[in-house]
Amino acid sequence: MGIFSKIFKKKKREKNSSGHFCSVIIPAAGASSRMGEEDKLFMTLAGMPVLIRTLLAVESSDKVDEIIVVARSERIDEIAFLCQKWGINKVAKIISGGETRTESVHIGTFAVSKDADIIAVHDGARPLVTCSVIDAAIDAAIRFNAAAPAVPVKDTVKTAHGGVVTGTPDRKTLFAVQTPQAFNADIFKAAMENALKSELELTDDCMAVEAINVKVRLTEGSFGNIKITTPEDIPMAEAILASGGHSA
Repeated sequence: MGIFSKIFKKKKREKNSSGHFCSVIIPAAGASSRMGEEDKLFMTLAGMPVLIRTLLAVESSDKVDEIIVVARSERIDEIAFLCQKWGINKVAKIISGGETRTESVHIGTFAVSKDADIIAVHDGARPLVTCSVIDAAIDAAIRFNAAAPAVPVKDTVKTAHGGVVTGTPDRKTLFAVQTPQAFNADIFKAAMENALKSELELTDDCMAVEAINVKVRLTEGSFGNIKITTPEDIPMAEAILASGGHSA
């Protein structure tokens, strides 16, 4: 990891054309328990590992200045090699993660550049994200402090208890939230500190800032921005790639 870090630290990064510096944290330390024995981030998707497709997608945004990968310690050298193999230039650091995703993201906040005024978090297993989705979230975070891409829920959703329906929420008010989720850096760091101190159970990063009463602005997501979670998601992602459905 030391050699890898030196390679990227030589490259001085300035604020992008928006006048802001955006660091993207990629949590990649999960156990992939729902995928079975394979690590989903290293499964092949149309000729390259899922994680590398994700990193290339994030790097393609002009609004992203650096990428911090938070990984399992035993995978750091492999990720460094793959980044060099595939010519990924915006990865500044690859660091060891924590026991949970929340801990890993929190660790990532300490690794971002001191120049970062926007921190975004993107799932390592969302390889089909587009520049338009990334850029919209970052722009909204600059204006409103917190933002996340989302798509309207297509199905009718029921609430239930003990297998019995208890209610039917208005579908017009329901959205499936995606990543990258982007935040004012100072607000997000404070929110993550609070989340760990309060032992909050977070299912996404927006919940951390919501807990300190920061409103999150929703931006336009993409139905193609799927998360690779179970084995059937790989052929689905390949079909989306083949159809061009991931394009902005």
